[in-house]
Formats: sequence, C-alpha cells, structure tokens
Amino acid sequence: MDGEFKTVLIFVDGLGLGPADPVLNPIHSGVCPVLERLLAEHSVPVDACLGVPGLPQSATGQTALLTGINAPEIMGRHVEGFPGPELKAIVEQHNVFGKLMRNGYKPAFANAYHMESWTEAMRRKMQSVTTVMTLKSLGVVRDTRMMLEGRAVYQDLTRATLRERGFDGPLTTPRQSAADLKRIAAEEDFTLFEFFQTDRKGHGGVLSDIHQVLAMLDEFLAELSSFAEQPNRLFLLTSDHGNIEDFSTRTHTKNPVPLVALGAGAEHFKRRVRKLTDFVPALLELFPRKNQ
Repeated sequence: MDGEFKTVLIFVDGLGLGPADPVLNPIHSGVCPVLERLLAEHSVPVDACLGVPGLPQSATGQTALLTGINAPEIMGRHVEGFPGPELKAIVEQHNVFGKLMRNGYKPAFANAYHMESWTEAMRRKMQSVTTVMTLKSLGVVRDTRMMLEGRAVYQDLTRATLRERGFDGPLTTPRQSAADLKRIAAEEDFTLFEFFQTDRKGHGGVLSDIHQVLAMLDEFLAELSSFAEQPNRLFLLTSDHGNIEDFSTRTHTKNPVPLVALGAGAEHFKRRVRKLTDFVPALLELFPRKNQ
C-alpha cells in the first residue's frame, strides 16, 4: 500500500458470531440491519479461545488482538477485566501502535477520556489494554476538550453517560460520532476506536438495553462504513470474545468473533486472519517498514 493508505479499526467488546435465531441472538432481531449485513457479507470467523480452556476474557483477549501474542497461553488461563503487571509488560513492549511507529506510520486512539488533563489517565490504577498501549506508545490520550472540538469520540457514541459524571456540555448522535471518527481516521495512518457498551449490556441481560445499544451501534456503523468507499481506505471491525450474541447467558461465550473488512486490503485480511493473534501480523503486512 502507498503512503495514502488509511485504516480504521472498530473494536467492539463482547461481539461474537452466534446462531441466526432472533430469540437467542439479539443481532438477528431486526434492530441492527447494517451490522447484520456486515457480518453476513463481509466477515470471517476468528478464534478467540486460542487453545486455552475456559471462556475467553477481556484482558488476555485484547492483549492477543493488539499485540499478536498468545496472552492466554502465556498466562495459562483467560484473564478478565484489566491487565495486571505481566500482561501490561507484554502490551507495553509489543503493542500494535509501537510496531506501526517503528515502521514509520502514525497510529491514533480516537477515544475521548472525560478529564481536564490527559495526565489523569496515567494516575488511574486500573487501565485497559488500549489505555496502556496508548500511554506507552503515543504518550497522551485525547481529552474532553478534543472531544468537544470533534477530534475525539466518546465510547458511548452520544456522551449521554457523561451526564452522571457531571458533564453539562452538548450531547451528540452516533451518526455524528462516526462522522468525527472518519475525519480523525483520514488524518492518521491507523486509527483505533473502542466500543464496550455491547459487553456491558450483554452482561446486564436486559433485552431492551441490548436492543438499544445495538441500534446505536448500527447508526454509527451506517455512517462509518462508508469510510471504505474512498480509494486506499480500509474499514475493519472485530472483537475480543463473544457475549451479546447469546441472550441465553450473561457470561462471555466461546463463539468465534467476527473480522469485518471493507475496502482496500479487505480480502487480504479475510484470507489471513483466523485467530486473534493473526490480526497484528496481517496489519503489518499492509504497513511494511518504510525504509525497506
């Protein structure tokens, strides 16, 4: 790919490929037709278990996805929640942002952190995999000011959940959030956005909440997926483990997760990625070292 190649990755926490049964699988209930179409026509199944017994979990799954290293195998189990010292060390040393930067490219984490200064993120005791890798490789995260300027996107797509945290600024829509993200992604080589309301609502087990969050995600994807219609643009969507696709349980699932790929390089990804640890190597093949 040439120097104008741009990629946006939407990481949707807790999204697996389940049965096409609207009773069991809310994704097939009619509330998210765009997501349904993307999964049916533009995705391949990806193994999230990685040869380790038990239900896949966030800390190890996200580490595997964003480093290319089999974190569950190293830990001897699937680790939930936030990464501890051992996983943090893996993320800091091997994360995809650092690999891209060493190859001469500009990565970005588009999520907004509701804080007066980005330095607050450094003081948090519990840090997600994405926070750890962003602070290590980029040095800063995007804050409230950048969000209000349209240069960062809040994780809930509307900013509504910020009200309970004292935010009195303007709300937005999923479609506008997607438009903001497209502008951000057009300025960077590789842009990551994390959406985790799917996992939260899946654990909650309230069907109306699940339908609402899937409908919001669908509005977002309807706008964002058009990113791939421009030349040399790649739209990707994947997850770390299943959850929301199975209403019969409030836990994670062993279902494969989707890799959705649209645009330039899409067929490469769909051919190359079969498990979470394949993602980073496949991406780097499209972003080779510039001095070679």
